[in-house]
Amino acid sequence: VWNIVELWEFHCSFWNPFGILGIWLLFADGETEVHHRPKRGWIWNQFFVLEEHIGPDAQYVGKLHSNSDKGDGSVRYILSGEGAGSIFIINEVTGDIHATKSLDREKKSHYVLHAQAIDLNTNKPLEPESEFIIKVQDINDNAPKFPDGPFVTTVPEMAEVGTSVFQVTATDADDPTYGNSARVVYSVLHGQPYFSVDPKTGIIRTALTDMDREAREHYSVVIQAKDMAGQVGGLSGSTTVNITLTDVNDNPPKFPQKNYQVFVPESAQVGKPVGKIKANDDDIGINAEIKYSILNPEGAGMFSISTDKDTREGVIMLRKPLNYEKKKQYSLHISAENTHLDPRFSYLGSFKDDATLKITVGDVDEPPVFSMDYYIMEVYENAKVGTEVGAVTARDPDSKNSPVRYFIERREDKEVYFDIESISGVIRTTQLLDREDTPWHNITVMATEEDNPSLQSHVPVTVQVLDVNDNPPMINTEDEIIICESTRAGQASPATVKLFLCLTFSLTPLFPDSTASIIARRRRFHRLTQELYELPVVVWDDGEPVLSSTSTLTLRVCSCQRGTRVKICQGEAFLSSAVLSTGALIAILLCVLILLAIVILFITLRRSKKEPLIISEEDIRENVVTYDDEGGGEEDTEAFDIIALRNPAAAEELKFRRDVRPECIRPWSSRRLARGRLSPSSLDIDEEMEVGEFIKQRVAEADQDTSVPPYDSLQTYAYEGQGSPAGSISSLGSAGAHSNLDYNSLDDWGPKFEKIAELYGEEVETASESTEKAESEKQT
Repeated sequence: VWNIVELWEFHCSFWNPFGILGIWLLFADGETEVHHRPKRGWIWNQFFVLEEHIGPDAQYVGKLHSNSDKGDGSVRYILSGEGAGSIFIINEVTGDIHATKSLDREKKSHYVLHAQAIDLNTNKPLEPESEFIIKVQDINDNAPKFPDGPFVTTVPEMAEVGTSVFQVTATDADDPTYGNSARVVYSVLHGQPYFSVDPKTGIIRTALTDMDREAREHYSVVIQAKDMAGQVGGLSGSTTVNITLTDVNDNPPKFPQKNYQVFVPESAQVGKPVGKIKANDDDIGINAEIKYSILNPEGAGMFSISTDKDTREGVIMLRKPLNYEKKKQYSLHISAENTHLDPRFSYLGSFKDDATLKITVGDVDEPPVFSMDYYIMEVYENAKVGTEVGAVTARDPDSKNSPVRYFIERREDKEVYFDIESISGVIRTTQLLDREDTPWHNITVMATEEDNPSLQSHVPVTVQVLDVNDNPPMINTEDEIIICESTRAGQASPATVKLFLCLTFSLTPLFPDSTASIIARRRRFHRLTQELYELPVVVWDDGEPVLSSTSTLTLRVCSCQRGTRVKICQGEAFLSSAVLSTGALIAILLCVLILLAIVILFITLRRSKKEPLIISEEDIRENVVTYDDEGGGEEDTEAFDIIALRNPAAAEELKFRRDVRPECIRPWSSRRLARGRLSPSSLDIDEEMEVGEFIKQRVAEADQDTSVPPYDSLQTYAYEGQGSPAGSISSLGSAGAHSNLDYNSLDDWGPKFEKIAELYGEEVETASESTEKAESEKQT
């Protein structure tokens, strides 16, 4: 066990928080102690060593001693850990520890080491190894520092005393837990009496009232930080705080003088600047923005003023043209005021100022002035060359009233139709004018002063050519005129005739849009009977003199579509509606190509298929001959000829082998024979032969014919007979019968009775026309 052998005298002279025995203590119970407690390990506290030792000898730290050491040199002390052997060394016999180097607490504040006592005789440890700490004790060797300085900040001008401006903070590397080495206080070295600093917090505040930015804008304040609580011998550091006073609106605008003058020529352009005026404001930014105004109505009516944002000048511009002869001078009362006011400084008075600006109008030789801004004149077409169209007038606005001369501006690309008298300004024609060719003419007349031809002015002149009746009316024959087959007598045609001029139609009244209708004189028209009609039309106008023309209209009869307003031919309507897009045409073309390919493939397969010959007698098939003809009624005389059934000679020609290919083909085909399509002139027809006898004969021939294979043959003959006692109920034979019934009501029965209405309407009309013709011939 260890005993306290020696205390370092230096530590006894200084206070430390652990007490004198806190340098290092060794507690143990010796064998001679009354407690007789068992031996235990080392219990260590801290060693202390001063930093920044500069003496010639090594600094003594402390001593290690074991109670097992009898002083005979049999105990060896060993030191290990941080800095052992390099910074800290130990006397292996006495146990004294020394520091061989100067230590810096700010770099390393403590060292952890291990101590052990070894018996030299047995070379075995007398005690277990124990850990202890050597702490570097601080001294005031670091001055306070401002790591972020210098600083820049702002504060509004005219701020109250005590207004917080900025806070500075200094750092001290010394130990803040030991003494006053790191205790810092602040003070102002430079910057008084404008600013002060709190010694503890480092907050900088204003110390003077009414600091005016316009008087002084920038301040440089030096702040000092001193440790040891500011005592003598303490270390210090300083920094600079640059403070700028920001602007507030505490200054009104001021004109440097109260009266201004400017000269403006009367030729100044409207809307252009004619002068400038400026009021000074010591403030900056938005606090110096100024609005200028013209106070008197006379000046505000002729001039306007605006603020130039860059120069803050008042720019005066002209509202109306100046005229030296009418007014030679203007007086403008102008005010300037701030746009952004600070109510804190309203006690300073009104933030505005006034000045007077006198504008003198200068006389300028001006070009002539026309009496009107533009002229509109009229003249009749075909007027004689030299006819007066009108006149323009201009005068010299100057006081000398110089004579004016007139000219027409010529352009090489335009034909000359007018001329002007240079002195009087009268405009006359130089050519015959045609309203139908050019109804309006635009020319430009130029006026110059006789004394100064360089002064010119221009005015536009528009001449309207008035119409005279020099063109006869014409009918537009380009549009097709359609007459519907169902048109009634006295009904207007679906199309109208467009006339080029206001005219009167000889047969029908004129509509306001210069059109006339064609009235039908008969009930119905038939396109198959007559498709085109020519109608001579005479048309005249109401002009002076009266002009007329004759044209022939071509009317086309068509079967118009019912229920539609647009009356066009059905065929044409189909064509007009068949306009398809490119994609639709391509799709149709592809479909046609596919169908064509299918047909070609089908034909190819049919040709490649061979019909086998029937050789075997056991190959028995049914032979059914089908006549699939539908008669066309009583009027059909060609669909089936019964004479073919009554002619046995013609029937003989139908016999041929069906199981082998014929060696020759007759002039008529078997299908034609089967359907009875033979002409009566080509056969020997027995008109008196009965059909029943003919059928029996054919059955007998079929039974006795040994040249045909044993096919079952079914032949069907349809014969209506020779007549009926009741007679026919067909309407075909009643064409000659006349009826007094009125068939006009059939038109109102709808589309289903349209054909009947047309048939009976034609019959009535034909009979009526025949009656009228007979009466006319009788009267003749």
